[in-house]
Amino acid sequence: MAVGEAIENGGTYRYNGRITPFVVFACAVATTGGIIFGYDIGILGGVTSMEPFLKKFFPEVYNKMKQDTKISNYCRFDSQLLTLFTFSLYITGLVASFFASSVTRYFGRSPSILAGGTAFLTGSALGGAASNVAMLIFGCVLLGIGVGFANQVLGPPVNLGNGASTSSRIFQQRLRLGSGVLFAILINYGTEKIGGRWGWRISLAMAAVPASILTLGAFLLPETPNSLIQRSSNIEKAKSMLRRIRGTDDVQAELDDLIKASSISKTVHHPFRNIIQRKYRPQLVMSIAVPFFQQVTGINVISFYAPVLFRTIGLGERASL
Repeated sequence: MAVGEAIENGGTYRYNGRITPFVVFACAVATTGGIIFGYDIGILGGVTSMEPFLKKFFPEVYNKMKQDTKISNYCRFDSQLLTLFTFSLYITGLVASFFASSVTRYFGRSPSILAGGTAFLTGSALGGAASNVAMLIFGCVLLGIGVGFANQVLGPPVNLGNGASTSSRIFQQRLRLGSGVLFAILINYGTEKIGGRWGWRISLAMAAVPASILTLGAFLLPETPNSLIQRSSNIEKAKSMLRRIRGTDDVQAELDDLIKASSISKTVHHPFRNIIQRKYRPQLVMSIAVPFFQQVTGINVISFYAPVLFRTIGLGERASL
């Protein structure tokens, strides 16, 4: 079964190979990176609607909900501190993605995955054990750093460019974010029923489960052939890795294409200046328009704040989750 492919003379050329256990594991690790992002979106939106969580960290919001009956439901969640808590995930993820790009370029993808996994693990631990708002926000900042590194390395998913088939990558893209949000909703609903009113701690700490898989993958997954060629020009090692990925010895055609692509990329000295040229304008427009319109539809807002939105229209704590 051919799992690698390239565009040649307007058509698609398929390389020899098959789906190996290595490819399956690499897909699982990359999918985990997306699941964590979806999980963080769903979890933070859920815990911010839990009354024990609000009572401990944002008492002004909790008091408005319980005591001030004249204020609208929407305004009860008007808190700059609460906004900082939720906003910190996104802003740190944005900033971290720029640093992650440099780490990946100079040190390889495995260190970037390890940095993202470690940040996730630390952030989930701080969130689950938080005793004050500063600790809670710092944990969220670390989660954002993990999101930035994981999305930069695994988001497209770059790390599987030479290791997974097109169909595997498409399936992965569609499944991971939605699965993460779904898992978060189910966990929030379950932990809200826990006695002692500390279920939110489990919700925040459970991010450590997929983060552990991501961190483990950083140690077990080697560099891709493309990365080896670009960073060290170690052709024999890249060929050996390509054989392992494809499960066949017939990889010379694909290896030649990788070497050729790497050689061409090294001749580009001003990529940002080149991409604004007229001949690249369709690619530039689509690369900006697709994520832009995906965001302005408001789907992330709905995913993140759905429980809070349900609370503002009068639903109870459990029903909103």
